[in-house]
Amino acid sequence: MAVSWSSSVAGPKLETLLARSHSASSSAASSASQMRILCSPNRSRMAAVRRRAGSARCESSVEMAFEEVRERGDARASSVSALELLKTSAADRYTKERSSIVVIGLSIHTTPVEMREKLAVPEAEWPRAIEELCNLNHIEEAAVLSTCNRMEIYVVALSQHRGVKEVTEWMSKTSGIPVTELCQLRFLLYNNDATQHIFEVSAGLDSLVLGEGQILAQVKQVVKVGQGVVGFGRNISGLFKHAITVGKRVRTETNIASGAVSVSSAAVELALMKLPESSNVNTRMLIVGAGKMGKLVIKHLVAKGCTKMVVVNRSEDRVAAIKEELKGVEIIYQPLTEMLNCAAEADVVFTSTASDSLLFTKDNVRTLPPVRDTVGGVRLFLDISVPRNVGACVSEVDGARVYNVDDLKEVVAANKEDRLRKAMEAQAIIADESKLFEAWRDSLETVPTIKKLRAYAERIRAAELDKCLGKMGEDMTKKERRAVDDLSRGIVNKLLHGPMQHLRCDGTDSRTLNETLENMHALNRMFSLETEISVLEQKIRAKVEQTQK
Repeated sequence: MAVSWSSSVAGPKLETLLARSHSASSSAASSASQMRILCSPNRSRMAAVRRRAGSARCESSVEMAFEEVRERGDARASSVSALELLKTSAADRYTKERSSIVVIGLSIHTTPVEMREKLAVPEAEWPRAIEELCNLNHIEEAAVLSTCNRMEIYVVALSQHRGVKEVTEWMSKTSGIPVTELCQLRFLLYNNDATQHIFEVSAGLDSLVLGEGQILAQVKQVVKVGQGVVGFGRNISGLFKHAITVGKRVRTETNIASGAVSVSSAAVELALMKLPESSNVNTRMLIVGAGKMGKLVIKHLVAKGCTKMVVVNRSEDRVAAIKEELKGVEIIYQPLTEMLNCAAEADVVFTSTASDSLLFTKDNVRTLPPVRDTVGGVRLFLDISVPRNVGACVSEVDGARVYNVDDLKEVVAANKEDRLRKAMEAQAIIADESKLFEAWRDSLETVPTIKKLRAYAERIRAAELDKCLGKMGEDMTKKERRAVDDLSRGIVNKLLHGPMQHLRCDGTDSRTLNETLENMHALNRMFSLETEISVLEQKIRAKVEQTQK
């Protein structure tokens, strides 16, 4: 359900609308005038937006609806309230549309790191961000997914267009980045497309390294932090919990995270493949160069269980920074002048420096002592540098073997091709899970009807029970009164059992879901429950209460 109120609506104006919704004394002209103040036209268009979803709602349609109300004349308008005018006007279709799930995002694919740094929201600040977002006029629920690679805001918006405008302005205010710049780089996705996006993110399909596992842990953290935060509501909470299920299912059923997909990770995996399995814990590792590639090698070694290694570098600063980041790992620094001495004690040597000349040649490797038989009797050189740090002729030395970037690229290419095949399988899983989530969300539409039907039946039961007890006099015992009360409750529950069953749906059968929604509309008509307009009124009241705090 979505109603496009103006982004300039303030709490007092909404309160005025509600107060007048119960008054029958206003004329059509004055009612229409009041509505037009709240719903002033906004025809500005978002620039440079990447959309997967359908077109945004036409905001001016609500304005046309109130113009139609004004033309109906004073006589009819004098007997209806502002909200009733909304219900009986052409804007009625807005009250029967549910709120939209929207994602406004900037990621590593579209946004430079300088801008992502400004937009980043620390995990400790996520609850505050959710609260601020939900205080915006058109935002009901919110969540923040802020990592080193992405900054994405997920919201449930009463109005797509105005909700996006408000969130973008909030992002601009908190980051200091002009709205125009944000609009050029952000992406917008709505409803089904937003659902599919978070499922792909959780499954690792939107990551730089296809299938990487860290993002799933970050999605889990969004749910953990959001628990108990008022704005982390049923729709957004359900969306992220379902995304976690999808991420787990994709990794379990496709094994998409297996296989190295970078030169650094391929070098580590290849080295461990060449070593005897029993020697991995005791293998002596040497990394020459502590730049970006060398740091990645160290991280991949740590991920594989290596907790001790020697790093040779020109200066100690970079090595110290890596040690600070990877606490619990023994990293021994040695200057470049000690490289050959360190290599003499190493079983595996990784090189990743920017040196223009060879660091290891056939002559100096020949002088190194042989490695232990327990690690296979062969010293491995994994050269991931361009230009190369290790001469190809080193492989001619007994007890030495060299693998360079070209050797590793073949491993990476094969793994990437395999992961792409698995990604296609993952998309099929995501498509199935998206249908399940949308069906679950559709089924939520019946909840207000269930509550109102029960309340309607309870009012009748309570009134008739009072009449009955009044006629039976004061001579009844507490046990007899309780028996009559239980009888009335039992009759009502049995009468409601059928309708309630037809209002509940697990969302796994689209035909059953459609029937459930038809039943809901039928019950609304039969018992005059007016669920849609009541939900609208509740949402407006909630916004009024927020602005008054």
